Amino acid sequence: MELSQKIEKAKKIMEGKDVAIAFSGGADSTLIAYMAKKVANNALAIIFDNGLMPSKFLNDTQKVITPIEIKYEIITNDFLKNEKFIKNDSKRCFICKNIMYSKIKELATEHGFKTIVDGTNISDLLEDRPGIMANYKNKILSPLTKAGIEKEEVLDYLTKNNINYSTGTTCLATRIKTGTKITPKKINRINYAEDLLKNLTKSEIVRVRDISNTAQIEIEDINLLLNKNILQLIESEFKAVNFEKTTLTIDTLAKTKKDIVIYKPCKDEANKIMFENELPYEIDIKKTCSELENLGKVKCSEEMGVGMVDIAGKNVTLFKNGKIVARKVQNKEDAQTILIEVLPLIRRTL
Repeated sequence: MELSQKIEKAKKIMEGKDVAIAFSGGADSTLIAYMAKKVANNALAIIFDNGLMPSKFLNDTQKVITPIEIKYEIITNDFLKNEKFIKNDSKRCFICKNIMYSKIKELATEHGFKTIVDGTNISDLLEDRPGIMANYKNKILSPLTKAGIEKEEVLDYLTKNNINYSTGTTCLATRIKTGTKITPKKINRINYAEDLLKNLTKSEIVRVRDISNTAQIEIEDINLLLNKNILQLIESEFKAVNFEKTTLTIDTLAKTKKDIVIYKPCKDEANKIMFENELPYEIDIKKTCSELENLGKVKCSEEMGVGMVDIAGKNVTLFKNGKIVARKVQNKEDAQTILIEVLPLIRRTL
């Protein structure tokens, strides 16, 4: 399906409705806001400040939404006061998203907005993002997911249409190793360190991870830091905020495209076409099979950890370990179309 067709499909979900948008100013929610402005009956962007965002988050977010000409409101909630969140266990992202979307839903309802949307795209479902479960719990719609729009397509559309968006929209708590308590001191020094690097390199995308008192730097282009004087300044400044060591990750932050499906030759039958993918999380087979009943005939075995669904003569098999296999498809495009239908219905374990 062409991107233009996908865009129209996403618009249809919001067309003529009163739509509240979970808005961060990032690429995905910016595209949602841009489309909502064109097709929704009324639109409200709701910005959530959890006290853990980069220093320019609110300023940048408001700069992005203003030209789109959608009214907005800001919710403030200090997550550093939430004991369950700062514990920083494997459920942190779900706790965060659940609080955010519960509050956004509450405000949207107060203003008479029944349809609430966010910018989750189909590529997000291929990553380990437990927070997405909060979407389902709070009945948040994701038009980009429903339309099968990938991250690269979002960026391409925004670029071609000269639509500005923010790159500083990721929570600073993601820089702290899971299982390590989140504290104001850690958040503040991460914020300081990232601001320093952005000012020194003029790079928009920078990460400083706090790992056992070591600052691990990740940046789009490491060449921007490979200067003796700059490195000495960074080391000095980082020590001033009590980082014991500073390291530089050689890999850049540039993301590689993740294919929705990958061709897998079948050993038993040479002419049999089969595609697969392996998700980085476990699948809740029982809940997923229940959702898949909306697509076609389902066979499910919790004991074996396997679920199968037949869709128009095509077969998709899902395994508890995250593996997905598409059979009886004509080609990669056909397999991808089927997987785009299946991915939003998969329910992961937390």
